[in-house]
Amino acid sequence: MALEMHLGRILAAATEETVKSALAATLRHIRSGTGGRRKGGKRLTELLGAARLTAAQPEEWEVVRSLQDALHYAEGRLLRPDYEEKYRLRYVDHGPRDELGLGSISRTVAMMNEFWCAEAERYLEDHPDCSLAEIVQYVRGLGADARFMQAPAEDPARYYIPRGMAEHALWTERVLNNRVEIKDPAGAARRIVSSPDALAVLGADADGRTVLLAAELQRRATHLRELRRLAEDATTTEHALQRALKGMHWIFGGHFIGEARQRRLVPGDEVDIPLIRGDGSLYIVELKRAAGVKLVKEHRGSWVPRREVSEAVGQAINYLVGLDESRERILTEFGIDTRRASALVLIGHPLSQPEIAEAEISEALRIHASHLNRVEVLTYKELIDSAERALALGDVI
Repeated sequence: MALEMHLGRILAAATEETVKSALAATLRHIRSGTGGRRKGGKRLTELLGAARLTAAQPEEWEVVRSLQDALHYAEGRLLRPDYEEKYRLRYVDHGPRDELGLGSISRTVAMMNEFWCAEAERYLEDHPDCSLAEIVQYVRGLGADARFMQAPAEDPARYYIPRGMAEHALWTERVLNNRVEIKDPAGAARRIVSSPDALAVLGADADGRTVLLAAELQRRATHLRELRRLAEDATTTEHALQRALKGMHWIFGGHFIGEARQRRLVPGDEVDIPLIRGDGSLYIVELKRAAGVKLVKEHRGSWVPRREVSEAVGQAINYLVGLDESRERILTEFGIDTRRASALVLIGHPLSQPEIAEAEISEALRIHASHLNRVEVLTYKELIDSAERALALGDVI
């Protein structure tokens, strides 16, 4: 009704016959709905766009401006209270401003501000070492995901924002653009990532699986690029690397089914990343700093691991000893088998010792680890390079 009233006013103010004709055609479409209902849809936005272009040719700029707002309103980019207030569509007699609407908007803005502040504080509490840029990036990502807010039927009067949905939708849209002829790839992408039923249909279809695979490959490639950036930065802390690796169990290989939720299995020990193999056994990852840590030194004509590597390996061995001593309790309480537990020490980056060939550093660490029964040693670069090679082969296990 607001749009119909506004277009009627624009028609009355227009002077060129071509503009009046275009506006009349738009109004006819709106009034062509059955049962007294007004008609919208894609055709309405097309007619509004055509009318705006027609008004621009004789330079009826006031009409153009009004039609631009009408188009934004029809597309949902201009809210009805704002639209009605701007053009006084509820007050034919040009009465006072809508104080009720103003109060509603002010309360909404205040609540929005409180929400974003609370989210930023929560993120800062969980990530005390984060930078201002990281907080802004988190809040911006949450805002993008808010477009996919969901209201489960089984939980009335509550809403939640699924994290990471905007990123999935963006890449699904791009894949649809490149592979499928579809009129509204952005809308289709939003429906796909927001609907479990749509995802199930895609998963059962060969082309659909290709779309999902492409989106997942792109997501993983993005995470790997960010991890490589952090690993090559000498100022990156262990805590920042641990945050970056959270949820990336796939980077360690396809034989892991996920991360264990419990990190403190033995009193006094908290492992960095506890992974679960397909057979139910535990594999712990001990994280140390990446760039800035020197890994090897020369000893009697050959390269051997430095003290930092030996201490990290010793720490991992102590974890395994504690897990062995408490294996029955851990199996009973958490359902995790630690009898066959093993460990990986992730430490350093060849960039920290550019004077030594990367192959020689890797060889020294491999020789050292070959004498250990249950502990591996890898640099961050080796881990990331291996994961990127797997992605290049399309491995999304």
